[in-house]
Amino acid sequence: MTRADKAHAAMIAHTMNCAQSVLTAFCEKLGLKKDLAMKVARAFGGGMGLSKGTCGAVTGAYMVLGLALKSSGVYMKDREEMAKAMGEFNRRFIALHGALNCTELSGYDLSVPEEAAKAHEKGVFTNTCPGLVRDAAKILEDLLKTK
Repeated sequence: MTRADKAHAAMIAHTMNCAQSVLTAFCEKLGLKKDLAMKVARAFGGGMGLSKGTCGAVTGAYMVLGLALKSSGVYMKDREEMAKAMGEFNRRFIALHGALNCTELSGYDLSVPEEAAKAHEKGVFTNTCPGLVRDAAKILEDLLKTK
């Protein structure tokens, strides 16, 4: 099972949010304990509760990149490398889905309780979000050359 499959399965099982699903799929590779990953990423699902907030699958991917990219010890060089990796991730994710923010991707503003209820009713978290999580993890697998 690939990391993308693991992330997708976690979302389908409704045991994690989007960010948690992506980050925990890479725990073993990153040497990160799953319980810590779950805590770190728990506030990043559902666009972080913000109107037009960044999708949790994307923020989870950024966490993976931050942990996976080796540090040179030179802040500006590391910052440049991270910006490059994030830019490539963003380019690929947008090419697949057209946006990075949760509201556009889900079709609902999850910061509004009525909208979140509609999203649940329409099956967004079962039908849309697992695919976003899977694609984010697939992009990471390719960027990090890991399976």
